[in-house]
Amino acid sequence: MAAVQTAPRELPFSRLESWVPVSPGERRLYAALRESVPIVDAAIGKIVRLCGSFRAECPDRAAEKALNEFLLTVPAGAAGAGVQTFLDGYLSDLLTYGNAVGEMVVRGGEFAALYNASLDDVELRAVTPLELQVLRRENGKAVPVRYPKLVLCSALNPPSGSAAGVSALRGLPFVANILLQIYRTIGVNWERLGNVRFAVTYKPTSDAADQAYAKERAEQIAEEWGRAMRGSEVSDFVSVGDVSIRAIGSDCQILDSEVPVRQMLEQIVAKLGIPPFLLGLSWSSTERMSGQQADILTSELEAYRRVLNPVISKICTLWLSLAGFPRNFSIVWDDITLQDAVELASARCQNAKAAQFERAQTAAPRAN
Repeated sequence: MAAVQTAPRELPFSRLESWVPVSPGERRLYAALRESVPIVDAAIGKIVRLCGSFRAECPDRAAEKALNEFLLTVPAGAAGAGVQTFLDGYLSDLLTYGNAVGEMVVRGGEFAALYNASLDDVELRAVTPLELQVLRRENGKAVPVRYPKLVLCSALNPPSGSAAGVSALRGLPFVANILLQIYRTIGVNWERLGNVRFAVTYKPTSDAADQAYAKERAEQIAEEWGRAMRGSEVSDFVSVGDVSIRAIGSDCQILDSEVPVRQMLEQIVAKLGIPPFLLGLSWSSTERMSGQQADILTSELEAYRRVLNPVISKICTLWLSLAGFPRNFSIVWDDITLQDAVELASARCQNAKAAQFERAQTAAPRAN
């Protein structure tokens, strides 16, 4: 194979630079982001589910039937079954971390299972500009896997000249930090103002007797006020003298959080490409705008499908080879439909009426 002419030549410390930076700290950050901001986790989950399912088509009908049965029943991990289960976890890792690794398990000359590998258990290294090597950790050392052709590896939107993928959540930690800070402040304010605390002030008069017993009267007022507050039943508080009672913090104005929270959520929605109405956000939008957002989401899902196609092709090719069938097949994804079933049925009815009208118009001149 010819060498890549535009790749950098051997430089000092180039071996260190060849490692694909899949940082554990960065992965923990993105995992924590999904845990702390529910809308981010919901958006990724919806992207995974909306990508839909697929089927394989082969010229040989027997091979097609057996291949599709395998795709539905192949064990995936310890408790899953079906290639769709494997791809759901694979795409989730790909969106969250930018890279995903899986393995095709072969046992006794048969395709036995699919396995989603944790990025914490493997390391990735760019051996050449066109080859990525997967290594596993063994006794504190990184050892190349024994059968690299059985390993599946993908990168999401890698920069030019790099094998490291870019997480779909890149750029969101800063926005999420502001959003969580607002939520924490709202919680603290409700904890302070929701549990009302009172300030009871006793002002003795200028009378000498009143001033002499000011301490005793203040202690008596505090005792009676505490008893009234601790009681399970509503009770009145009666006092003599200049006593004022007010709620602590009643004169404070709580900042309106609706606008800044929406600004942060708009950044999250724009980054993940999910229409707001799919995430339960009741922002004002017209029917035409919702349709345009659905079309944009469809193009996003098509892009993710193109990333998964090479993985599916490797799985199908290996199974057909081990089963003795010709390696001739095509991947057919289900149509992406984000419209209501009633609207789709109405559209089909209108199309049928239009086709019938066109046939009638075409046949009319012939009859004349």
